[in-house]
Amino acid sequence: MITLFYNDIIKIVKAVTLPRFFHGLVEQLEKDFAHWSDFNIQPRLASHHPDGVIELMPTNTASRFAFKYVNGHPINAEKNNKLSIIGFGALADAATGLPLVLTEMTILTALRTAATSVVAAKHLANKNPKSMAIIGTGAQSEFQALAFHHCLQVNRIKYFDKDPNAMLKFQHNLSSSDLQLQAGSSIEDTINDCDIITTATAAKKKSQLLSACQIQPGTLLNSIGGDCPGKTELNPDILDISCIVVDFLEQAKIEGEIQNAKPNTEILELQDIITGKKTARKTAQDIILFDSVGCAVEDYSALEYIYKLANELNIGQKDCFLPEPSDPKDLFSLLK
Repeated sequence: MITLFYNDIIKIVKAVTLPRFFHGLVEQLEKDFAHWSDFNIQPRLASHHPDGVIELMPTNTASRFAFKYVNGHPINAEKNNKLSIIGFGALADAATGLPLVLTEMTILTALRTAATSVVAAKHLANKNPKSMAIIGTGAQSEFQALAFHHCLQVNRIKYFDKDPNAMLKFQHNLSSSDLQLQAGSSIEDTINDCDIITTATAAKKKSQLLSACQIQPGTLLNSIGGDCPGKTELNPDILDISCIVVDFLEQAKIEGEIQNAKPNTEILELQDIITGKKTARKTAQDIILFDSVGCAVEDYSALEYIYKLANELNIGQKDCFLPEPSDPKDLFSLLK
């Protein structure tokens, strides 16, 4: 078994380079979405608290089992000076139950969330998008900007956050990139003349960052903000003018923007778009909403990909995390 700490994830990304890492993860995600029927998947198991949520996200195929532990506590950054979202997870051999990799998944989840957004944009946005607006420049924002830049050649990024320090952080972290960065003075100013709008806010409440009257024809709305029951980012009238695509329908019903959808609203799943079973964008003028809540298949993709790279690069600790007595029937001997 390989154990990967956060610094091991950083070593792997630097060894392969961030552009190549994103390209490889996008490829893994597309492969797994195309084989969606191979996965046994269920809505994540959630334990709610007034200040946040802790969730377990399991899935399995005939040969693999994977899970992630993840929390969402927006209060942490402001009151505790701690990350609002952290995660760890494991990938195991289904035939033996033995873990293959145990890894941190805080950075890894940020990378896979951005890569999933790219996968969605490849299949839902108009061809050759050049500009993206990011509303909310918290922990996920730089990952989104760079994933779209490296994988889809999106070079112009407009951004806005109600916290000026978060905007300064975003500008500083990306100042050495090739991106054309433009700070917005308001949400409406920021989204003007953008092919893609990404909303990435964390507040645990019903927000209405955008309304239907603000969305230009042809726009892809990429709604990725931290989700929980009762928490949404968009005015419900946007759902009335959009073709809605989700990553996992059963989870999105609980935590996504489609909590506000009217009865009998048609909602598509990304896996059906990728396999060609259904079509989302029929014209260049269509407005598409990708309601992304995150799902265990995406984590599975990230775990498979990081396990492959860790083996190839010989990164991570291979000392015994689990007991291995010389006689597998004599566990007590290890205490003697």
